[in-house]
Amino acid sequence: MDTKQPGLNFWQIWNVSFGFLGVQFGFALQNANVSRILSDLGADLHSLSLFWLVAPIMGLIIQPIVGAASDRTWNRLGRRRPYILAGAIAAAIGMFLMPNAPLFVALMTPMIFGALMLALMDASFNICFQPFRSLVSDMVPPRQRNIGYSVQSLLINIGAVIGSILPFLLTNVIGLENTAQLGEVAPSVMWAFYIGATVLLGSVIWTVVRTKEYAPKEYNYYKDVTDEPLPDTKQSIGQRFKAFLQLVANMPTTMKQLAVVQFFSWFSLYIMWVYTTPAITQHIWNVDKKWFDPGYLSTLAVIPQEIVLAKGAAGDWVGILFAAYSVFAAVFSVFLARLADKFGRKLVYSLSLLAGGLGYVSFLVFQDLTPTNVDLLITEVTVPLGAVKLLIPMIGIGIAWAAILAMPYAMLAGALPPQKTGVYMGIFNFTVAVPQIVAGLFSGYILSAVFDNEAKYIIVVAGVSMIAGAMAVFFVKEPDQPASGQE
Repeated sequence: MDTKQPGLNFWQIWNVSFGFLGVQFGFALQNANVSRILSDLGADLHSLSLFWLVAPIMGLIIQPIVGAASDRTWNRLGRRRPYILAGAIAAAIGMFLMPNAPLFVALMTPMIFGALMLALMDASFNICFQPFRSLVSDMVPPRQRNIGYSVQSLLINIGAVIGSILPFLLTNVIGLENTAQLGEVAPSVMWAFYIGATVLLGSVIWTVVRTKEYAPKEYNYYKDVTDEPLPDTKQSIGQRFKAFLQLVANMPTTMKQLAVVQFFSWFSLYIMWVYTTPAITQHIWNVDKKWFDPGYLSTLAVIPQEIVLAKGAAGDWVGILFAAYSVFAAVFSVFLARLADKFGRKLVYSLSLLAGGLGYVSFLVFQDLTPTNVDLLITEVTVPLGAVKLLIPMIGIGIAWAAILAMPYAMLAGALPPQKTGVYMGIFNFTVAVPQIVAGLFSGYILSAVFDNEAKYIIVVAGVSMIAGAMAVFFVKEPDQPASGQE
């Protein structure tokens, strides 16, 4: 198989994944700002994790369906590209509408409308995610798989850097307001979502136009597949569901073992995305936890200006921190393929997760309220010194994030039958969605019942989970060679 399929040059590999830059741009904007938006619209800390459940539930439902559908799709636009384009269009619509939730108050409360738009965005992002990963598996030969997924990881993190930092730039460079009273959305966040939607569409269109997928006969020849994966329109829904369950039951051993690693990794990531904003607002900006209680806030005519400013500044700094870990991830992605080739995927993957776990745990160390001026090249801001020190754990988190985006898929791709890559990549998303659902159901309860809404401690829980994932990597057995025509 490895000698049949032609190799791709660097720019061909780049074009295959370039649209993922825009998708991750939008996803990063969501990750860094949705907790902020929902809090401003009236959500409390306990319910934040429940709102965020929308994301993994959408992934759990949509990615296997899209994966199976794209395996059976062959049309003028290709096999994976129709789904990537459709998902991007729907995501852009959600990104335009979500920050305008207060305008729809006549139809429903802004918080509920915001949650619905979060569901639309997440569904749309998930429509894009799986076909992009399958597109790399389709187009990149096995000998280039490490570099293929590493380039994808690099582009993902470039998009994440820009998306994460954008609200900060719009405030500190352009001069847009970054604060909001209860029931409103800050103008800097609104415009960031508008820009993100535009970038998302543009980059996806680039991949759709610049990447030509293999025709069925070419694909089957390169992948040693004897039967063309054409749609079976005669099967009933019950028969298709039974066949799907059989695929799940017969998933490759490597996939089952990676599922354990994925559980601990994505449990941690979910907690970080949901609770970093309240954690650093409390821990670094010294804002009392009562200011995250909508019941208390509803008794006030106006929230004190110093609290509004502190929460706005902390929310912007979360964008800086998320951009920072994406920068470190992008840098590490450049070396990831070579490190995996030299030392093995398992060792590199495990040490990367360990670095991320230690980064989360170290959040507790960096409380320092001393005001300090920070020169960010394009602007200078005054923040607590502890906020600057939090850039240190972002190094480890970035290393872990780069590995999470590339290593499981590089390890898994060789274990999958080529004609079922899409559906199995979709099923593999269970290992991304389920841990997030578990975290969403229980992290809010743990935060309130165990830690009395002190959000910094739930970040430490994330660190312990990531370290457990690092240990689980060593129990994964990689196949000696890619599977071909396996049933």
